[in-house]
Amino acid sequence: MLAPTRPNVPHALGVPLEGPAGTDVGRPLRAPWLRLGALVVVLVAGAAAVAVFEPQRLLGPQWLGTLPTVVAVSVFVLGYGLGSAAFVPRPVLSLAAGLLFGAGTGTAAALAGSVLGAAVAFGLGRLLGRDALRPMLRGRVLHAGDRLLERHGFRSMLVLRLLPGVPFALTNYAASVSRVRWPAVLAGTAVGSVPSTAAYALAGGRATDPASPGFLAASGFLVLTGAAGVLLARHRRERFRRERPRQRSREPAGAAD
Repeated sequence: MLAPTRPNVPHALGVPLEGPAGTDVGRPLRAPWLRLGALVVVLVAGAAAVAVFEPQRLLGPQWLGTLPTVVAVSVFVLGYGLGSAAFVPRPVLSLAAGLLFGAGTGTAAALAGSVLGAAVAFGLGRLLGRDALRPMLRGRVLHAGDRLLERHGFRSMLVLRLLPGVPFALTNYAASVSRVRWPAVLAGTAVGSVPSTAAYALAGGRATDPASPGFLAASGFLVLTGAAGVLLARHRRERFRRERPRQRSREPAGAAD
């Protein structure tokens, strides 16, 4: 004879209760759409806080200049990561890194902040938004893109980081819905962000003299890396188009799109 179980009534204060088979009932934010709503609230609140309070001003020399170098760099990396996840443009932050710490240290700080920002945005999207948005991935094109990110995650993220004008935070949140793995996102960000980050940091370090060879070299390097990213993306797109018929031929009959 089975023992009676307690009814599945969530506690008024949101405290998890143990239901049948050891399941938790009433855990806060359990439903995927509630988690997605929480993500939207977090993103809107973060963007509004950046627009109203302009916390990026705290990363300026007026305050960071009073701190020891190690502490100042650590605070900057944290601010860079949170700011980039809240849609603060990464080029602006990288320029500030070069202006504050010089080309070498500024590049290292901006690169660490980029990886942190990618981890924050990707983690939030995967934790709060993926379960609600993933069922919307319908059609052959979206499924093929999802498979591409799953099989070639590092190379795909590398190309996205090299391409000029691709929104950094939006890319991270969009990637969180796919099957791309954590190591691919972080490694692709760390490697693919080096050229633009170094160039922006160098330009920031030479911002007081726009006619200097270093500033001109950094500007030219940004143009070259952007062009290389476009060519690489075009090559990947053509290769993807060639592989799609072969992938379709290997799919079992009646497979869902």
